[in-house]
Amino acid sequence: MNNTWPELKYQDLKETLVTVQLWSQIIGKIRLVKTPWLNHSWHVTLYVSARGLTTGSIPYDQGIFQIDFDFIAHQLIITSSTGKQEQIDLVPRTVANFYKEIFEKLAVMGIDVEIYAKPNELEVAIPFEKDDIHFEYDKEQMNLYWQALVKIESVFTRFRARFRGKCSPVHLFWGAFDLAVTRFSGREAPIHPGGAPNMPVKVMQEAYSHEVSSCGFWSGADSFPHPVFYAYCYPTPDDFKTQKIKPEQAFYSNEMGEFILRYEDVRNAADPKEFLLEFLQSTYAAAANTAHWDRHSLECDLTDFEVQ
Repeated sequence: MNNTWPELKYQDLKETLVTVQLWSQIIGKIRLVKTPWLNHSWHVTLYVSARGLTTGSIPYDQGIFQIDFDFIAHQLIITSSTGKQEQIDLVPRTVANFYKEIFEKLAVMGIDVEIYAKPNELEVAIPFEKDDIHFEYDKEQMNLYWQALVKIESVFTRFRARFRGKCSPVHLFWGAFDLAVTRFSGREAPIHPGGAPNMPVKVMQEAYSHEVSSCGFWSGADSFPHPVFYAYCYPTPDDFKTQKIKPEQAFYSNEMGEFILRYEDVRNAADPKEFLLEFLQSTYAAAANTAHWDRHSLECDLTDFEVQ
């Protein structure tokens, strides 16, 4: 780990990320059913950690447990407040095999969990226990992707700190496998129409119950084979997409309905952190200005704030 942002190539990453996304959906669903529902589904997400991704603390009848993806040692580690620990090696293995073993390990630890065992937000939702199609796991590529998440998470956290209004954590949604942070104006939004595949409409409507300006990082798809940063707002004012955004490499995608900045442009910038911050700030300003947010009340600058 150094100051150089790792090179990410979609074609090299994609098969591994499809597998890990499905693994993460299993882990995320375990957190979902064991945790009280939080606004905007914030209780289901994963977080970037010093070694990979983590659920953080999950309550159960004997205390708390957590599940960690370790992308250095390439293990899945389950630990509990009772002192018990189990682990699974992260190697090429089918989703069905991973699903079977994780629930065997949870049973050994006395953690009783039952999940809805099909993926969300994917067009093809193969039940986990029957998915023998997805099995790729490239340790080097997954480690590089995690290194990128570490860099990105620190920038997103700096950006989040500039806002005193309601704001999400910096967290990874396993549905689309994107790292995101979302700001809120405080006003209610029109009822969202839904539309995500294999996702209940009521979940989408609660997630977008209030006006948002959201940004994130996504690994790309075959239709757009590039890791990218994105920014959108809901509801979307008509003149949002015509706003001038920085840096100049950013552009508005009519197909995706959001501003896009390629990861590679950030990586190659003289100062990637400031380059990315410029994108995050300018897209937020576009959303807040066109939707007439009360920016004076919502924003803050605590860079000189010190506590001894």
